[in-house]
Amino acid sequence: MKIAEFLKPQEWLVPNSGPRYKLLQQRIEEGIETELLLPNAPLPPEREIASLTGLSRVTVRKAMRALVEKGAVVQLQGSGSYIADAPPRVEQSLSRLTSFTEDMALRGMDTSSIWLERGLFLASPEETEILALAAGASVARLARLRLTGERPLAIERASLPPELLPNPTLVTRSLYEVLGQDGNRPERAVQKISAVNLNEEDAELLSVSPGIAGLRIERISYLPDGRVAELTRSIYRGDAYDFVAELRLTPKEDRK
Repeated sequence: MKIAEFLKPQEWLVPNSGPRYKLLQQRIEEGIETELLLPNAPLPPEREIASLTGLSRVTVRKAMRALVEKGAVVQLQGSGSYIADAPPRVEQSLSRLTSFTEDMALRGMDTSSIWLERGLFLASPEETEILALAAGASVARLARLRLTGERPLAIERASLPPELLPNPTLVTRSLYEVLGQDGNRPERAVQKISAVNLNEEDAELLSVSPGIAGLRIERISYLPDGRVAELTRSIYRGDAYDFVAELRLTPKEDRK
């Protein structure tokens, strides 16, 4: 599909559905995420985009400025605007129990976090059941946006029994590092991965368009004595992550 055709205002430019520059920004981001707009592809000049969409030059310029600030578009003086190079995807093994920080460190990648929630709270019924807590008990919660450089990759929400993490503020980088100091590092986990379409709140945190594909991972981790140590629900950008599992053929004597 040609860029001019992609930018023609159809169902995406809906009146009264938000700032018009934001609608154009989201349209271009959608094209990038669905690979209709490929890395290094040139964008039409602002005056041409304005003519195609019926938007003002000021509105187009504001959308382009926002895309440049997010790193989705690059502008070269005297040359024009281009779709930015696609950042490398991250591969994560499903056969190794590591924290996000440890996993990125293995790849030589620096990580940072923006805390969304950290403290002790009244446990929900689901947390009470999965973590085997007493009725009305507290639960330690950690919720953070995980980044490599300035690029958001995942939203991670973890719940733990307070006996394992009585002071959640001690976690500044790696949760497993803090748990390991008291001998409470999980040794095994069960994970469930499912595809989701990102809601508006999660999409905004991950700097993608609402409704774009993502990965939802629910993990229940266990201590060596069999107790549940952690319930974690994470949302990953679908365009940034590949999960890899090694499979082996079952020995003949074990096949039924």
